[in-house]
Amino acid sequence: MSCGAESTVYNPFFSSLMLMIESQRVIELRLVRLAWGGPEGVSEARSMVVEKVNAAAEALTTLMFGGSPEAVIARYREHVAANTERLRL
Repeated sequence: MSCGAESTVYNPFFSSLMLMIESQRVIELRLVRLAWGGPEGVSEARSMVVEKVNAAAEALTTLMFGGSPEAVIARYREHVAANTERLRL
């Protein structure tokens, strides 16, 4: 068994761990935006709910059509990365 980078990139545990770590940044940025309140806070609260529902539907569809849990995690990580970029502004 190889101990190189190739073996960790596709490891489901590693991907899950990275998703957890990356999500913490989005949570932090969202809490700041919610704490500031105003129209941006209200908009963020709404988008959070919509994103969760859409992500759950997308994950379910992926799994129903034979996709792997790893594919779902990879897609969630894409969403998290996009949210991090959007919330940094």
